[in-house]
Amino acid sequence: MSDLETLQALLEARFSCRAYRPDPVPDEVICAIVDAARHVPSWCNAQPWQLVITRGDATDTFRDALCATAQSTVPAPDLPWPEGYPGIYGDRRRACGFQLYDAIGIEKGDRAASAVQMMENYRLFGAPHVAIVTAPTALGPYGAMDTGGFVTAFCLAAQAKGVATIPQAAIAAQAPFVRQHFDIAQDRMILCAISFGYADMDHSANGFRTERAEVSDIIDWRDT
Repeated sequence: MSDLETLQALLEARFSCRAYRPDPVPDEVICAIVDAARHVPSWCNAQPWQLVITRGDATDTFRDALCATAQSTVPAPDLPWPEGYPGIYGDRRRACGFQLYDAIGIEKGDRAASAVQMMENYRLFGAPHVAIVTAPTALGPYGAMDTGGFVTAFCLAAQAKGVATIPQAAIAAQAPFVRQHFDIAQDRMILCAISFGYADMDHSANGFRTERAEVSDIIDWRDT
């Protein structure tokens, strides 16, 4: 298998895992994932990404406090939320949501069940670990963009080690709480979280896969 084929296999196998077994990931595996991910490019080699990673009781303490906070506070992300999802972007977003609801048996229009499932974000989908991903505020959108590359590399390296992941912007909605809980400096943006662990493949939430746009939908060739 060529290097590209290996990379493509990892990309195609990776999915957003929404149910985990309780088994912890060994420290050496987590370090190997970060060791691989740190080689992604960044502007001027700034390497703006930093992680806070929980394990053991720290995950459960955070999970419980985050759930309580999310039910009682207004979202306050460090980066502004998207203004909207126009056109095809909204179509893809809705399709993903419908696939999830179909997989777990939520009927269209069942707001109570949808709200329960939404709170799974703050339960970290039962994952035994979460990585809080931050970047320096001074580096602005470009620091955030570079860190996004690190998030992708983390997820692919985890997949290569048999570890499932789900990057979560929802956690960033509670940035003030997350910053206080982990004593994260004010000069760092809380961009997202990555919940991770070993997938519970018997859970229905892990039983669907989203589609991807074709190459022809992505490239606009210019010859002159």
